Amino acid sequence: MSGVGKGITASSIGKILQFTGYRVSAVKIDPYVNVDAGTMNPTEHGETFVLEDGYETDQDMGNYERFLNTSLTRTSYMTTGSIYQRVINQERSLGYKGKTVSVVPHVPLAVIEQIKQAAKKEDADITIIEIGGTVGEYESILFLEAARMMKRQHPQDVAFVLVSYLPIPNTLGEMKTKPTQHAVRTLQESGIFPDIIIGRSPESMDQRRKEKIATSSMLHHSDIISAPNLESIYDLPDHFLKEKLDVKLLHKLRLTSRSNRTSQQNRKSWIRFVRKTKNQKYDITIAIVGKYFGTGEFVLSDAYVSVIEALKFSGAYANIRVHIDWLQAQDFEGKDANNNLQRLKKYAGVIVPGGFGTSGIEGKINVIEYVRKNKIPFLGLCLGMQLACVEFARNVLGLKDAHSTEMCEDAEHPIIDILPEQKEKLRKGDYGGSMRLGSYPTVLKKGSLVRKVYSTETISERHRHRYELNTIGNEYRELFEKKGLYISGTSPDGLLPEIIELDQKLHPFFVGVQFHPELQARPLDPHPLFTAFVEASSNI
Repeated sequence: MSGVGKGITASSIGKILQFTGYRVSAVKIDPYVNVDAGTMNPTEHGETFVLEDGYETDQDMGNYERFLNTSLTRTSYMTTGSIYQRVINQERSLGYKGKTVSVVPHVPLAVIEQIKQAAKKEDADITIIEIGGTVGEYESILFLEAARMMKRQHPQDVAFVLVSYLPIPNTLGEMKTKPTQHAVRTLQESGIFPDIIIGRSPESMDQRRKEKIATSSMLHHSDIISAPNLESIYDLPDHFLKEKLDVKLLHKLRLTSRSNRTSQQNRKSWIRFVRKTKNQKYDITIAIVGKYFGTGEFVLSDAYVSVIEALKFSGAYANIRVHIDWLQAQDFEGKDANNNLQRLKKYAGVIVPGGFGTSGIEGKINVIEYVRKNKIPFLGLCLGMQLACVEFARNVLGLKDAHSTEMCEDAEHPIIDILPEQKEKLRKGDYGGSMRLGSYPTVLKKGSLVRKVYSTETISERHRHRYELNTIGNEYRELFEKKGLYISGTSPDGLLPEIIELDQKLHPFFVGVQFHPELQARPLDPHPLFTAFVEASSNI
């Protein structure tokens, strides 16, 4: 089943292999026909994670970067769409030299080629490859075929790990192994025989279940690894170490440990981080006001997973346990808006994250007005920054028709407007991979709050947007700054506003950024902006 935890499992496997002294990288394969993850609906697929080079990827790439403490490139991500595009482009340029191009073997060979390129680019000794989706799905067949071919080409260098769910039906109270047995059988029909089976389950797997799975899969029971629900995803590497999964995988790959002082220090640092997440001195609750939480009758927080994790990392660093409430922006519109706004008083701080489209916009603006007036620490990310500017223009500058041209094309006061180079792209219907994407430098204003937070003059952050704060002829910039809303970070040429902040005489912490700082937060390297926000929210 999907969502069983393959990404966290792959990340944790990578982490424990790092502890053995090897250089580890990761590759994510998504079976979708989308060329990248940029056009996928966040309520269906979760967060779009942007890499430094601007590639829009699945949220599991964020897990890899956070666990492995690295920055990956577009070579480490592929989809069905991108692979077919690669094959077709090669055929069009006579890369196959007139041969008939077939789905098999040419598509699986293209997959293998990109995997090898990714390993080489990252200079990896071991590459973890996660095939998304589930065993038996039509759209995963070609990727499984690529995996089978790799094993045939390099029998001693490839190991297979199956992650499968073991349910415990409430009416029975007994862990059931039959779904996993069927999954193994289906995988074997694809020509793939797992070397390790990791059983995800609400509780630890007992020896009897391990033996049942081992018997049906032709493995020794020691190769069946229990992965129960844990207090934190960051506990999983240590759990795998206790199951000796690192030793078993090295044995399968015919490798010996290279553990050295650096890898040992890496492990100690990880243990310290995990310990700090469990022993904080203070508690605060932060509200994230988003528009992608609702999915039917359920709540999906995956649309903002990097924001959530960034808060955890900064909380651990600052010795503060951060609790998070997810609030739907639409609840702050209409007849119940005022009552719901009053609920914000109980929060130590409020974050308004990014997003696209018109739904929930007025609710977010109402939230921003409330936290500004009531001096509740505020952090606006991308759209959150833009709407903070719209709110300020409407309610402080008196420009009642102020808006973003994304939501209102003929706004009398287009406080937020599309970047000039984006207009032609949208006219042509060029939406995929065409935003301002990836890492760009920002110069911080001397004496500003953010300059103190970052402790440097120039920073580099990852972007994903088409619209910017409109400072035509500096007219709006001057109006903002006269009333205490400063542009404290810009592009090196000074043209693009990247950060806004309220004068601290007006508000203790009110910052909006056009970029996505959450994408660079790491367990062992928390992001300074989130740390400053958490500390401001706790008044320490």
